[in-house]
Amino acid sequence: MYEWIKALHVIAVIAWMAGMLYLPRLFVYHCDTEIGSKQSETFKIMERRLLKAIINPAMMVTWLAGLYMVWAGHWYASGWFHGKFLLVLILSGVHGLFTRWVKDFAADRNTHTHKFYRYINEVPTILMIGIVILVIVKPF
Repeated sequence: MYEWIKALHVIAVIAWMAGMLYLPRLFVYHCDTEIGSKQSETFKIMERRLLKAIINPAMMVTWLAGLYMVWAGHWYASGWFHGKFLLVLILSGVHGLFTRWVKDFAADRNTHTHKFYRYINEVPTILMIGIVILVIVKPF
């Protein structure tokens, strides 16, 4: 059963990361649209659907499968796991920020520039790199 849960975890992580990398790109382009325009309204729909249909469910499955593997594999005592857990908590916090920004765009309350979102787009990538290194290399 453990291997099946691990496969599910990897699939969910891929879906979560795909959404976390794409959503800020949508924000970049959404910033350049006029409030109330057809294009702006289309971005609102795309952002909401991406969040609700892909990112949120993928994060939940990632967490549930991951917690099962930590318990079943007794990883909770491993140093590498503590580092990974911290990075996943930070990634979940970034997910929360993205959720807030989707709501801000939906209400036409965005206060950030496209440049801001270009930089933010790199945060999930950096966290993912750290997580993968910790899981594969297990340096401590």
